[in-house]
Amino acid sequence: MADIWAVLDGHLDAAAVLRRALHQQPDLSGDESLTRDLVLQALPGTSTAVKVAETGAVVRIGGPGPCVGVRGEMDALPITEATGVAWTSQNPGVMHACGHDVHLAALVAVARAVHDVGAPVPLLVVLQPREETYPSGAKDIAEHGVLDAEECAIMIGAHIQPALPAGVVACVPGGVNASSDEFEIVVRGESGHAAYPHLADDPLLALAETVVALQSVVSRSVDPMRSAVVGVSSFQAGQAANVVPDVARATGTIRALASETRALLHERIISVSENIARAHDCEAEVRITVGEPVLENDPRLVEVVAAQLTGQGMPVSTDLRSLGADDFSFFSERMPATMMFVGSETDSSLHTATFLPTDTDLRAVARALLAGYLGGAALVTGGLAES
Repeated sequence: MADIWAVLDGHLDAAAVLRRALHQQPDLSGDESLTRDLVLQALPGTSTAVKVAETGAVVRIGGPGPCVGVRGEMDALPITEATGVAWTSQNPGVMHACGHDVHLAALVAVARAVHDVGAPVPLLVVLQPREETYPSGAKDIAEHGVLDAEECAIMIGAHIQPALPAGVVACVPGGVNASSDEFEIVVRGESGHAAYPHLADDPLLALAETVVALQSVVSRSVDPMRSAVVGVSSFQAGQAANVVPDVARATGTIRALASETRALLHERIISVSENIARAHDCEAEVRITVGEPVLENDPRLVEVVAAQLTGQGMPVSTDLRSLGADDFSFFSERMPATMMFVGSETDSSLHTATFLPTDTDLRAVARALLAGYLGGAALVTGGLAES
C-alpha cells in the first residue's frame, strides 16, 4: 500500500485552493447548502452521499462494514472580515472566523488520500451544519440514525486553536470541552412608586442580590479541583426612574467539565434564585436551556492517535482543556471519539475579524485528521472500538 502520508501531501495544494473558495463564500448556520455542495464536488465517492440535518451530508469512502467518521463543520459567523486578503469573504457581514473552511479543506484532502490508497477501514465524511448556533447540527446527525446505518464506530474531529504554538496538536484524554447550558431568571414582584418602596415588592433588588450570590456558586458549591463557570451576561428591569418594576430578568451561561458538576450547578442556580426571591416577597422562575454535553475524549483512542502524531514528528500536548463548547460532544457521548486542537501561525483569536490561518496550518489540520483516522482504524480492525 502506498504511503498514505505522502499521498495526503500530494492533495494539499488542491486543498488550499478549495479553502480559498470556501472562505470567499461563507454561509451562516442553517444556510450551508452552497458550502456543502462545493465540498461534495471536491470529494471522491459522492455517489454514496446521504443528505442529513437539512443542509448536511455524510459520504462513505470505501466498502461496507464499520467505519471511522471524521467531522467537518460548515457554518461561518456573522462577522465582517478585515483580513485584507485577495480571497476575502464575498458575503457581506459573514466570515469564516473559526477555521471551519480550513477543517473542511483538510477533510477533503484526507478523504482523497484514503480513497487513493484504498485503506481497509472505510472513512465516513461527516459534513455538519450549525455548529455555531442552536439547534445543534451534530445533535441532529447523532439522533438521525444515519451513523448507525453507516456503522460508524468512531468519530474524529480537529479544530484550529491559536492558543497553541503552530504545529502543536493537543490530544488529551477525558473532558476537553465543557458542557454549555443557558439560563434565564425571571423575578416577579409588585410594582409601585419609587418614593414608597415599602408598598412594593422589588424584583430588581431581589434579582440584583441573586446575581451577586451566583458568583459564589462555583467557589462554594463545586469541588475546587473541578472546572466550572456560572456567568450572568444580561439584566433587564424597569423603564422609569421613579417606578419600582414588577418584573426583572437576567440571562447567563453554565459551563462544566463534568456531568456531575453540571447537574449540581443547575440545582444551585434554581435554589439560590427561588430562595432570594422569596426573602423579598417575590417569585423567581428559572428556565435552563440544555445545550451541549461535556466533550469527552476516549482514552484508548487518544493513545493510538497520539502515537500516529508522534510517529510523524508532530509535537503533542496533553494539557489543553477549555470551558468553551463544541457540539462534537453529541458524537462523543454516543461512541469513542477524539477532538484534537491544532496550533496556528495566526496571531488573531478565534471569532475575530482578522482571524486567518495559513496554508501551513491547513497541512497541520489535515495531518491531525489523518492521524485520527488511522488511530480509529487501528481500533476498528483490532475489534476494540466497541469494547
